[in-house]
Amino acid sequence: MKASTSGWCLGPKTASHPGFSRNGCSFLGASSYAASVLVHRNRGISCSFQKDSSVKVLRRILESPGVHQGPACFDALSAKLVQDAGFSFCFTSGFSISAARLGLPDTGLISYGEMVDQSRLISQAVSIPVIGDADNGYGNPMNVKRTLKGYISAGLAGIILEDQVSPKACGHTRGRKVVSREEAVMRIKAAVDARRESGSDIVIVARTDSRQALSMDEALTRARAFGDAGADVLFIDALTSKEEMMAFCQVSPLIPKMGNMLEGGGKTPILTPLELEEIGFKLVAYPLSLIGVSIRAMQDSLAAIRGGRIPPPGSMPSFEEIKDILGFNTYYEEEKRYATSTFSKRDSGSLYSIQRRDQYDTEQTSQSPKDPIVEVITPEVYNKYGGDGSRDPFSGIWSRTLRVKITGRDGFEKLDLRIPAGFLDGLTNIVPALGGVNIKELLDDAAEEIGGKKLLDFNDRMGDRIQVFLE
Repeated sequence: MKASTSGWCLGPKTASHPGFSRNGCSFLGASSYAASVLVHRNRGISCSFQKDSSVKVLRRILESPGVHQGPACFDALSAKLVQDAGFSFCFTSGFSISAARLGLPDTGLISYGEMVDQSRLISQAVSIPVIGDADNGYGNPMNVKRTLKGYISAGLAGIILEDQVSPKACGHTRGRKVVSREEAVMRIKAAVDARRESGSDIVIVARTDSRQALSMDEALTRARAFGDAGADVLFIDALTSKEEMMAFCQVSPLIPKMGNMLEGGGKTPILTPLELEEIGFKLVAYPLSLIGVSIRAMQDSLAAIRGGRIPPPGSMPSFEEIKDILGFNTYYEEEKRYATSTFSKRDSGSLYSIQRRDQYDTEQTSQSPKDPIVEVITPEVYNKYGGDGSRDPFSGIWSRTLRVKITGRDGFEKLDLRIPAGFLDGLTNIVPALGGVNIKELLDDAAEEIGGKKLLDFNDRMGDRIQVFLE
């Protein structure tokens, strides 16, 4: 059964909330918003237009037809990628933030302070609304009030509060316990009161974990009670079947429902957005996709590096793409607005740094990916290794060339380059597999030989054939 979007109550169901109420729904006009900001600023409470705007955007999303997908981010960069991909909002994931920030499991080890700090960095990095995971509010109803006000201050448009005890557990793992129904409802009431006191309209998502901790009937009862207490969105985690999902969406049909598509083996069936919409869901979270693929990508990259290679080009964006994602090009364009006629102190310190940055970037971009890495050899280094005709063991080596050749397991040539034989420091930057090889000793032995000589011929850990010749 699909819940009708008409008449959804998307705001607090109290007459004391800023704005006015019509049929139990909140409508906040521009004049009442301005008055609310003025009143609460006089009380010493900040209520910025930007933060309120993100809340309004989120409420418009809830009012719009269809189901809305929200990937879960864990830091500022992942949030930017969600926004760049075209999503209209995102969630934060306590599971993923605990993993990325602490390297620890989602078992209640991460604190309120760490979560609100991470949430602030995330919300500042994007313009789309962010719904923050606030776990169990980090304590009793008074702690819940402080948590909600902290999340408002961090710029979040929504907050998810659950009914687990402390320490909490991940929703799809063992060991979950919930507080009494009465205490769970009081947490939501405290959040609603804190919202009113702050002059905010932050969206409150009320979550219950009682489906796994107690029973499906208790979960449905709690969801209904959360709606009566003033929650804007209802969420039962770890539903185990499509039938349970349908039963949930029939509870309090005028209040939007949130679904959780935990990827990779959670308890809830993974349904398509169309299926979720037909059942009656309005928001759907994807909590592990970003952290999961990040873990696997890093593992694969580290295996490649340990095997003497770098990740293949198709597995990662180019340096130019990375710079664009992070906003380097936007920064450079904006920087030009404040350019002066004289070089800044940082630009005048070196003869080689007086060229314009954009010219340098153009030159870098025009290089072929196959061009070898070239470093400047200073006169001091040159003289040290026999450039002045000394009797150093490297005398004469600068007239010789090292050829490095890599052939893949499939027989295709991956690399074939030549560099000055005396240039050793940069060689391992090109071929990391040579990091443990004493090439200087090999060159010492071959320094007096005329003609070419094969110095190395071996297979690295990835199965590629590495050959080094002295020409």
